[in-house]
Amino acid sequence: MDGRTLDGVEGRRLVGMERMVARVVLLDPDDRILLLHGFEPSEPGSTWWFTPGGGVEEGETREEAARRELAEETGITDVRLGPLLWRRSCSFPFDGRRWNQDEWYYLGRTAQTRTETGGHTELERRSVTGLRWWTSEELSASRETVYPTRLAELLRTLLTEGPPTTPAVLAAEIV
Repeated sequence: MDGRTLDGVEGRRLVGMERMVARVVLLDPDDRILLLHGFEPSEPGSTWWFTPGGGVEEGETREEAARRELAEETGITDVRLGPLLWRRSCSFPFDGRRWNQDEWYYLGRTAQTRTETGGHTELERRSVTGLRWWTSEELSASRETVYPTRLAELLRTLLTEGPPTTPAVLAAEIV
């Protein structure tokens, strides 16, 4: 397999195939964002928060994947999706393997705030402890780990200025 350098991360290599991922920055009518709480299955004490989303399946567009993943992970199906907000490349160890991802973040709006996690995969059942709606202020004040790492700042900008005219490319993250 070919290795390639991630933009913005000098001296680090991304080796192997990159997984195409669609994520949703889901906002309710009060502009709260929905995040999932997860952990490394072999290290339950190390936790973080992240946006709903996951891998694009064969024959699926990123938007279709975003809708499917949102429904599977949260039970929320009543959503207005779009536009594309941000793009990010990341590489991290999880569940005994290295994940190299090309992530696209879509804005989602919903009035449906009740969540249901019955659609979680086996891996998600082993590594996701719950979901929570966060205000921008709560996210900014939190000391917990959140991905992408600048999500509080990105959310504040989104709520103040609206979606970018072209998707912003976030700094690559390698863990």
